[in-house]
Amino acid sequence: MKFSSIYKIPLLLFFFITLAVSGQIKNPVKFKFTINELGDNQYEAVLNATMESGWHIYSKDIPEDTGIPTDYKVSGKNIELIGKFTEVGKKHEEFSEAFGGKIIFYSNTAGFKQKFKLKDGTKPGDVVAEITYQTCDDRVCLAPNTLEFNKQVTPKGTTEEAVTTEPAKDSVKSPVATETITETSAKAENTANETAKLDPKQLKISTIDFKKPLTDCGTAAVEASENYWTYLFLGFIGGLIALLTPCVFPMIPLTVSFFTKGMKDKAKGKRDALLYGFFILLIFVLLSIPFHIIDGIAGNIFNEISTSVWLNIVFFIIFIFFAGSFFGYYDITLPSSIANKSSKAEEAGGIIGIFFMALTLVIVSFSCTGPILGSLLGSAVTGSSNVPMLLTFALAGFGLAWAIVFGLLALFPQALQSLPKSGGWMNTVKVVLGFVELALALKFLSKADLVSKTFLIKRELFIAIWIVIAIGLALYLFGLIRFPHDDKKPKISWTRKIIGILGIGFVIYLIQGLVPAERPKLQLLSGILPPLNVSYFHNEKDGILGMKPEHDFFTAIELAKKEGKPILIDFTGYGCENCRKMEEFVWSEPDILPILQNDVVLASLYVDDKEELPEDQKTKIDLGDGQVKKVKTIGDRWSLFQQVNFNNNSQPHYVLITPDGKVINNPVSGYMPKEDFKKFLECGVNYFKQNK
Repeated sequence: MKFSSIYKIPLLLFFFITLAVSGQIKNPVKFKFTINELGDNQYEAVLNATMESGWHIYSKDIPEDTGIPTDYKVSGKNIELIGKFTEVGKKHEEFSEAFGGKIIFYSNTAGFKQKFKLKDGTKPGDVVAEITYQTCDDRVCLAPNTLEFNKQVTPKGTTEEAVTTEPAKDSVKSPVATETITETSAKAENTANETAKLDPKQLKISTIDFKKPLTDCGTAAVEASENYWTYLFLGFIGGLIALLTPCVFPMIPLTVSFFTKGMKDKAKGKRDALLYGFFILLIFVLLSIPFHIIDGIAGNIFNEISTSVWLNIVFFIIFIFFAGSFFGYYDITLPSSIANKSSKAEEAGGIIGIFFMALTLVIVSFSCTGPILGSLLGSAVTGSSNVPMLLTFALAGFGLAWAIVFGLLALFPQALQSLPKSGGWMNTVKVVLGFVELALALKFLSKADLVSKTFLIKRELFIAIWIVIAIGLALYLFGLIRFPHDDKKPKISWTRKIIGILGIGFVIYLIQGLVPAERPKLQLLSGILPPLNVSYFHNEKDGILGMKPEHDFFTAIELAKKEGKPILIDFTGYGCENCRKMEEFVWSEPDILPILQNDVVLASLYVDDKEELPEDQKTKIDLGDGQVKKVKTIGDRWSLFQQVNFNNNSQPHYVLITPDGKVINNPVSGYMPKEDFKKFLECGVNYFKQNK
């Protein structure tokens, strides 16, 4: 059966993932909050929105599954609401191809009104207005945002006389709005307070100045770097694999022959073929452009979305669906109308015609390439802080593989004779990829499990499921199980046998991970498997490697003062693969672990912890212009804490500080060799001991 309509799932997933790109903040909507006195003890809380040209926000009345409806709530002391909130402004209605339905939105201006009265007409009322909305233009949508506004109203007087603006309680200046606290204000704070403030709501610690550490021993500041060439290579390998699938391989000789046969000008035919290959490369690179266009959303948003429980569950479902397609139970296809339009455009001839020939190839091969590209997309989105460039390199590698094959065969058409003939082996490639998709799907489910703190998928269970998948792959390759498109009596080639033996070898490799040991195993899978302490043999509350790190900076400060030790701040995340690699294969080293166990107070701060803060620890971020953003979760707090104090939002990120909150030496980020991390630790610890 064909699920042509199911194309909306990966496309919509692609659309929403593009919202999660790091960069500078875009703020195309400005709000003004006022309160109008209506008489007879009735008032109206009015929030007016002004949008930059081209931007819009959705109405509260949009249909389900067609965007984020605007929600406006008013509450406060001595306040009683009258009816529901209303919208004011010119509504626009359009059909959205992306959502497959009608959307209702406001452009330029919009107003939201809520009537209320004072419960006690002789006393003032504190009015709190909260709006949740999403902003979009013709190219991108920004992540949904929630803002809060506060005003006080007294029973008498006009609007101007009755209304005064009060700052949000427990608020701090937003690092997102100002990037960093200015040096002037930092110096002023340092003068006022020479020690770290121990207020749980405090985000900016006055004594912390990572630019001026107490010593410059050890290494220079090490920042995490993305290995773009690795993604280029992975994309290239993915492109080569895609060429071997039934959707693409049979088209190679047909396409090359089109350019090299039946043309009077052989040279022109080869030039056109090379141009065809170039356009294939160009089209795949162009697929990454949306990620660069919206490179204006805060990096913290990307981290939040990539570690979202629901997003990872969606990835899990999508990858399972991809696997079913590769197994041959159904096809994932784009609408035939898209391919037909592209195919008709080929008739234009010349360079334009060649471009649309390349585009047609990309579209009609989506059934096989879609899951492979989806794997690259999922890997980049959930494993990196720089999605746009990684995807550009990955997609460039994918397109480069196709361009090289088509280009070289056009230059040397005689090589076509050496290509293997189409046959059942191509379906074997697809089925093998199906098993790979199953294995990758479990990674996303595991991340959702970790972030939600359910800890149901233990390390051993994860390994056991992978063992079952690897055994299934081996049985398939040896012809013991079949799928819908397999031959009834498949020929078991030596290639299948060799890969099957490798699958059995992988099973043997995995089995050692089921046996408890003092030293971590399965180094090749570090960062993919659940952490060491999420195990049937350990309790996740028992810490890691015999250590029980503090998960609160302020608790760690108090403990460090009592024990007279420096604090190692470990900015980490449940979904951080490089964090797991550092823990398992650097922290566990015999010349590193004793330092962590004996010489420092370890504070592991999880920036993706979705657990809500206690009410007395929740705070607010002042965005300016009367706009306030709430800090509701533990992850919110430590993510903003990292940005405010260290101007960094990557994990892992390590900082050594004294008990009075002063940075000892240069912080380091990312996965690093043991020698570099040891040098960083010994530098800071030795300095602290000498100057204690």
